[in-house]
Amino acid sequence: MRALLCKELCEPLIVENIAVPSLGPGQVRIRVHGCGVNFADVLVVQGKYQEKPDVPFTPGMESAGEVIEVGEGVTAVSPGERVIALSDFGAAAEELVTNDYNLVPIPESMDYVTAAGFGVTYGTAHLALTRRGQLKAGETLLVHAAAGGVGLAAVEIGKALGATVIGSAGGQEKCAIAKAHGADHVFDYKTKDIRETVKTLTDGVGADVIFDPVGGDVFDASLRCIAWEGRLLVIGFASGRIPEIKVGITLVKNISLVGVYWGANRRRDLDAFRESFRELSKLYEDGVLKPLTSATYDLADASQAYADLASRKTTGKIVLTTGR
Repeated sequence: MRALLCKELCEPLIVENIAVPSLGPGQVRIRVHGCGVNFADVLVVQGKYQEKPDVPFTPGMESAGEVIEVGEGVTAVSPGERVIALSDFGAAAEELVTNDYNLVPIPESMDYVTAAGFGVTYGTAHLALTRRGQLKAGETLLVHAAAGGVGLAAVEIGKALGATVIGSAGGQEKCAIAKAHGADHVFDYKTKDIRETVKTLTDGVGADVIFDPVGGDVFDASLRCIAWEGRLLVIGFASGRIPEIKVGITLVKNISLVGVYWGANRRRDLDAFRESFRELSKLYEDGVLKPLTSATYDLADASQAYADLASRKTTGKIVLTTGR
């Protein structure tokens, strides 16, 4: 089977034919139709992610496909079922073997390409806003990188939860995308000051919850426009700089800094993981969520897909397809 390989960290990715992985007890074999590409995947192949697999390895944390074989003891799924598979690595291949607890059903009306890019972004945003951020109807949510995959998911879920959503994005095209997906207010953080803009939009109060996958200077500015008893959700560091703070500000403004590591939470609390996806599936079937796949790439062109994502040329999600 074809699989994407990282043979050395920070080196170009290659596609090679490798042996089909064996199937163990409690595991499922999936014919992969699509694999979502996430910023975390870029960090993994650069050796900058918090989890560092031994090389060589196949990257990819999410895929969508059909079950073609089940191992001993598997009763939750059967051959022929359509599933989203969420695993730490290994998704960027024509076939994936993973544990059965990593699977959730694809919503009935969702196609494979959309499903391939749905799990990580919407799962992360849903966990962040409902469990970690405790976002309430009537509150103000500020979403940074609001036209990216996880940012758009946060915009849509924030609106579904009844929040007023402010989106920040880089450039007018990206602002328009965030607006089209439900943001009440959007602004270009490259041309407008984050603190002053958010303060103006909230009549000086600030944002109750801030969703930050960027870090760096954006995180610093977020501390200056967060409301009293606000919650700043630390999603990631796409800017490349992991910020540091003087913790006195948490006392002065009575705020909470809340880490969101969705992958670890998924493994630690399977019941919450499954319940989250039941809720997300319903929201999708009801037409509330409208995932944006801005580009698809053949598996052979994965290196270009990773480079485009790393350079912030993309919006929404990009997906690798296998032709299966």
